[in-house]
Amino acid sequence: MEDENKENEQQINVELSEEMAEGVYSNLAMIAHSNSEFILDFIRLMPGVPRAKVKARIIITPEHAKRLIAALKDNIQKYEDQYGPIPNSQDSEPTFNFPISFGGPGGEA
Repeated sequence: MEDENKENEQQINVELSEEMAEGVYSNLAMIAHSNSEFILDFIRLMPGVPRAKVKARIIITPEHAKRLIAALKDNIQKYEDQYGPIPNSQDSEPTFNFPISFGGPGGEA
């Protein structure tokens, strides 16, 4: 039975370019959705600058969005087990307000 599972497993080789490995810093995420996809915009907001730039846009299916949530929860739990609780900024006074609208269905992050 174990040999059958090994045969059915597919191995995926993921390629990561040097440029992509550097990553992009984002301190704001905006999420919108339709009936067939979730759109995640990762934004860099700079203090004192009235314009923010979308640094990356990721479009995923609802099924992938649900798997992403599960993976994030798992990783947050592992992080907090190792480093302690992550403070929830929603419990404190907001430091800024975002009057940003992209004209599509709304979401929160």
